[in-house]
Amino acid sequence: MLHALSGFGRRRTLQGGAAAAVVLGLLLWWVLPIGEEEPSGSLTFSTGVRSGVYQRYGQRLEGALAKDMPQVSIRLRNSEGSQQNIERVATGKADFTIATADAVATYLQGEKPGFERLRGCVRLYDDYVQLIVPRDSRIRTVADLRGARVGVGQTGSGVLLVADRLMRAAGIDPSSDVTPVHAGIDTMPQRLTDGSLDAFFWSGGLPTAAVENLSKKFAIRLVPLEDPLVTELQAVGGSTRYYRSAVMPADAYPGAQQGISVQTVAVSNMLITTDRMDPLTTEAFTRTVIDSRDRIGREVHSAQLVDLRTAIYTDPLPLHEGAKRYYRSAKP
Repeated sequence: MLHALSGFGRRRTLQGGAAAAVVLGLLLWWVLPIGEEEPSGSLTFSTGVRSGVYQRYGQRLEGALAKDMPQVSIRLRNSEGSQQNIERVATGKADFTIATADAVATYLQGEKPGFERLRGCVRLYDDYVQLIVPRDSRIRTVADLRGARVGVGQTGSGVLLVADRLMRAAGIDPSSDVTPVHAGIDTMPQRLTDGSLDAFFWSGGLPTAAVENLSKKFAIRLVPLEDPLVTELQAVGGSTRYYRSAVMPADAYPGAQQGISVQTVAVSNMLITTDRMDPLTTEAFTRTVIDSRDRIGREVHSAQLVDLRTAIYTDPLPLHEGAKRYYRSAKP
């Protein structure tokens, strides 16, 4: 009898212990993020030319990503601009990048290596095309560039793409009617100052620090890019449909504009990756881009224009599955 009671007690004790373990497990499941996956590994983010908006944005974003994705090592890699950025991502030399919509569309139309793998994550902000000359220059329109030494951006840049198209729209052959200088925003301002350039094109967010700094130490002027040029560009069709007429506000570069707004051409930027990138990492990356908008925007003003309502529109690229997951979760 005593043996039977002892066995009964042991069973009760074992059952009670099992019940306690279940309760403890449930409590831990509730309190701790057990089973939640986090992105890990390493990523390469292709940015842009030194002192350009892409590079400055990438540097600030790197800090936000390190905080939000602590198990991911981020490597920034400078580039010549949009065209090189796209090629790097499409061919697996980088994982994420920023590029303009016209450059992406051109890459797709050319069916260049890896084009079918490209995916969009976030529509970011607009680039504004800026044609900059000394204030006392004879150049008043794009057509006046004939015979001039013109900075047109580096070979792999989006600046070169739009500069060539704008000159052709104005009736200028960019290879024979001007002396094209393939340089980036890191050197073109100094070349204008020392007289080795008569003008230079730049396409970037407002304000671009290099242009802003130039305007504070050298008298410059922004040449208007009037509506007829945009009409001419859009008539070509294809990737040129991503250009639109825009106005640079008078306070973009106060020293250069002297209170006058300037007509120009704008094109949207987007964060891109490929279908090789896993959805978990892409979702987290997309979330950080949106969540860090205000913090980065205090230093890189263009970032302030990232808007959740328009971020989903990454035409001409389909959204990556990870980005879709983020936008579904972010719906109010």
